Amino acid sequence: MTDRVTEAPADHARASEGNAVSRFLAATELDTRMLGMVGALLVIWVGFHVVSSIKLGVSPLDFDSRAFLTPRNLWNLSVQSASVAVMATGMVLVIVTRNIDLSVGSLLGFIGMIIGVTQAQLLPQQFGVPLGSPAIWVVALLVGVVVGVGIGAFQGLLIAYLSIPSFIVTLGGLLVWRGAAWWVTSGQTVAPMDATFRLLGGGPDGSIGAGWSWIVGLVACTCIALLLASGRRQRKRFHFTLRPLWAEAFLGVVACGLVLGAIWVANSYPWPIGIVRRHFQALGQEVPEGVFIPHGIAIPVLIAITVGIVMTFIATRTRFGRYVFALGGNPEAALLAGINVKWVTLKVFALMGLLVAIGSSISTARLNAATNATGTLDELLVIAAAVIGGTSLSGGVGTIAGAMLGAVLMQSLASGMVLLGVDAPLQNIVVGTVLVVAVWLDTLYRRRAE
Repeated sequence: MTDRVTEAPADHARASEGNAVSRFLAATELDTRMLGMVGALLVIWVGFHVVSSIKLGVSPLDFDSRAFLTPRNLWNLSVQSASVAVMATGMVLVIVTRNIDLSVGSLLGFIGMIIGVTQAQLLPQQFGVPLGSPAIWVVALLVGVVVGVGIGAFQGLLIAYLSIPSFIVTLGGLLVWRGAAWWVTSGQTVAPMDATFRLLGGGPDGSIGAGWSWIVGLVACTCIALLLASGRRQRKRFHFTLRPLWAEAFLGVVACGLVLGAIWVANSYPWPIGIVRRHFQALGQEVPEGVFIPHGIAIPVLIAITVGIVMTFIATRTRFGRYVFALGGNPEAALLAGINVKWVTLKVFALMGLLVAIGSSISTARLNAATNATGTLDELLVIAAAVIGGTSLSGGVGTIAGAMLGAVLMQSLASGMVLLGVDAPLQNIVVGTVLVVAVWLDTLYRRRAE
């Protein structure tokens, strides 16, 4: 009998070494698709920064104020992404239920026009409520929310109870609400908006400043630590596998580092000198030498983050959220399980209408005007953000955080192309191409998962 030398230990060692990344991902439970999105976003940011720096004739390492990776541009990027990010959280649930909503851009413009007319014309002229009264912007917002929820519920009614395909209903809505936005004022722009309402759109006054921003950051880090601790206790309680302590610490440090880094960037963007002068003139003071007044976190960004947290809770911690994913995963099984599929579908579209109203308020406040063209092609950005964020068009799969990150990615493409002077038609070509590629990658991912 011949002797055999086993290679198992060496093979095992090589396998262990080769699977170091896999072991790290398994220990930290990081989503590989989310990591891929973050990597793609970083590549886009670095790419635009290098190209814009070269175009300006400066070194990318100089971080010229006119290049892409600057506090000014990143702060504006966060504000511009807020409206799409808010609507993308609702689009996740719509697509998860195997539906689609093509009307969100037109509905955003229509609701924005309703909000603008209510506070700039209807209440001042018909009811004598002066612009600047605390009641005027609150009533305008409530009217916008009621209109958004009502239209969303109406479209959901047609889809769920009359069995009209969502593609047809919302395609009709795309045309109807865009025309309705023009019809409200015969195409006229409504401006200006109430000063308090404009805070929802950002700007120097629509930010919370450096001090409050750091407070928000510390509160966020505290919440992250509490969530990690609570999750670990829950795992122990139900005898689930625990993450290693080093993995828990790694996740906490990275999450807090990202939060505090984002706040540092927001606090590094100062008020423009013209606004600083007007600020001190209003106070009757001279402008101090070398004064630096940071913006801090913008209010629309806080609104988007709050919406994201609430929508994540709804999707993952409520019965309604479980019903939505059950419906998208297998509609027949959900029906046999006793889920009121029609009622769930109607509520999903009503919720989408609510989120469109919030997004419309942000967009209208940022522009300080309501126009019938507001929100044009936003439906493409919202759907692309959800799909890029990992929401499957086949239904049953999607994450709120992924959709919000997808919104930032889409806005990064748009902002970078504007910074480079790319023509609008080419921008649309790029966005459309990215959407097609994202769906293709999702198809490949699902095939591998099967």
